[in-house]
Amino acid sequence: MSVRKLKPITPGQRFRVVNGYDAITTDKPEKSLLAPKKRSGGRNSQGRMTMRYIGGGHKRKYRIIDFKRDKTGVPGEVMSIQYDPNRTAFIALLNYQDGEKRYVIAQNGLQVGQKLVSGDAASPEVGNAMPLGKIPLGTIISCIELRPGQGAVMARSAGAFAQLMARDGKFATIKLPSGETRLVLITCMATIGVVSNSDHQLLVSGKAGRTRWLGRRPRTRPVVMNPVDHPMGGGEGKSSGGHPRSRNGIPAKGYRTRSKTKASNKYIVERRKK
Repeated sequence: MSVRKLKPITPGQRFRVVNGYDAITTDKPEKSLLAPKKRSGGRNSQGRMTMRYIGGGHKRKYRIIDFKRDKTGVPGEVMSIQYDPNRTAFIALLNYQDGEKRYVIAQNGLQVGQKLVSGDAASPEVGNAMPLGKIPLGTIISCIELRPGQGAVMARSAGAFAQLMARDGKFATIKLPSGETRLVLITCMATIGVVSNSDHQLLVSGKAGRTRWLGRRPRTRPVVMNPVDHPMGGGEGKSSGGHPRSRNGIPAKGYRTRSKTKASNKYIVERRKK
């Protein structure tokens, strides 16, 4: 993994830091695993804007990712490591012995030609997927299920990882990327290793237009709005009024909005730090 700083031959490249893409082995996606991806522009079925600051952006195709890793016991060879425009992590194309091809989230250190396998009998090596009940304690894991058979939902973005801390009965204790410590059933699947493209956090876009290419429109600061538009709006000049809050009055910056009666609260051992 590496990043490159561009020479300032244009104003937009003066502070630009780009990904070196050392891990990428091909720029041609597998056609059988592509699906169309429609953009909403933040509008609902009536054409009304329900989400602000969304629109435009480059056309994309969705890569169908295998988050469940339910092809147990069948080895799959890593054919290539590819860029995915829909996520920060890189993806790996697996070719299984029975001829089926699937995309999976690539882990750091994954090499072309490497054999990956999932299931109870897999060994705890980078890229293999195993139930939490079979993974050695202290192992760094990613792409973790929250419910058995649901598919990976936690620790999926670039450079993300969690740690398997303990096991007690039918639950495993996991320290998540946010710092939260949580109980998860030992029958849930997880992948060994850290998610690829950990240098993603070092990138600098260099210009506003690059954000527009990603489909994000300019965001208006609440403090410059009128009182009718936002609780923090109004006032003469650059007065920033009151406490930071959302458009419907919910305080920001530390105010906890999680329900005290939420059913899954009993599975959270320690909440994330503020």
